[in-house]
Amino acid sequence: MPINPSPEYKDAEAAYRKAREPAERLRCLKEMLRTIPKHKGTERLQADLKTRVKSLTDELAGPKKGGGRTGPLQAVHPEGAAQIVLIGPPNSGKSSLHAKLTGAHTDVAPYPFTTKAPVPGMLPFEDVHLQLVDLPPVSADFMEPWYVNALQTADAAMLVVDLSDPECVDHVPAIRHRLDEKRVTLTEAWPGDVGATGAASGASGAAAAARPIASFPEDDEEMPDPFRIHLPTVLVANKSDLDPDPDEVEVLEELTGVKYPALSVSAETGAGLEAIAPLLFRGLEIARVYTKAPGREPDRDRPYTLRRGATVLDVARLVHRDLADSLKFAKMWGSGAFDGQQVGPEHAVADGDVVELHV
Repeated sequence: MPINPSPEYKDAEAAYRKAREPAERLRCLKEMLRTIPKHKGTERLQADLKTRVKSLTDELAGPKKGGGRTGPLQAVHPEGAAQIVLIGPPNSGKSSLHAKLTGAHTDVAPYPFTTKAPVPGMLPFEDVHLQLVDLPPVSADFMEPWYVNALQTADAAMLVVDLSDPECVDHVPAIRHRLDEKRVTLTEAWPGDVGATGAASGASGAAAAARPIASFPEDDEEMPDPFRIHLPTVLVANKSDLDPDPDEVEVLEELTGVKYPALSVSAETGAGLEAIAPLLFRGLEIARVYTKAPGREPDRDRPYTLRRGATVLDVARLVHRDLADSLKFAKMWGSGAFDGQQVGPEHAVADGDVVELHV
């Protein structure tokens, strides 16, 4: 039967997909539950919403009195310009790659399943940092039961495989299948078009979110799964020093049927690692915006980071939540305006813009 979701429900779902903080996600879930059409066609989704509301409510309430936390931390608080998770099979060199890129302490050993919990680290790129989170390995036979929870806040994924391992051809579809069963899709499409070298090409001026957001069919007969996680993914073929054939990545993609943006690297020698940060930065369409006070030079030590299509109002929200409510206009310096041009709150910002907020 037709679902006919209301505009309020669609707005709440879109907000849920963008939310990163548990409290904000809980607020969006409650609004989705309040506004979802109540009929037989949505009974399963209503039950799912209620379960997730209860789970998040319990999580925010903390451990029960007399009880302690069980198991490892299930999610890492997002920091930096974007959060990217490292996914891969056992012994793919994923943890070595993470340690090399971020300098973070990661247990590295020549036996599988060394990583037991999420390990965050920061990858520098020019004047910002990207948060890389090393996750436990995934195989056809095992995946940590809390694994999907750690993907809730991620903006993208790096699928790391051992290029020298003949079984890497089987590892890629096995990981994709395991995650698909848990309503996670490693998508080939990125917000910005990304080539194998990490250069963005042909990007349009339309707004793009870090995660693709499923759109409703025009006839509203089928409601998309609001809880499926879509992660733009880059394939990182590691240990290229052990198998230096430059065509191996293309062969791997042909045999597995995937067309992810791909890089061939070596965590051991450092070859190819310099291309990872630019690829992630451009592929996620990150925009750095600098603020200034009237009569002063802009603060270029710590830019605010947003996504392509973000507005002056979004910048104000990052500066201070209450500032957005009193924002009247802004003066801008950058690619989309002449120096000192007065613009409204809905004016789009671009990477490198300088904004002077007026309330």
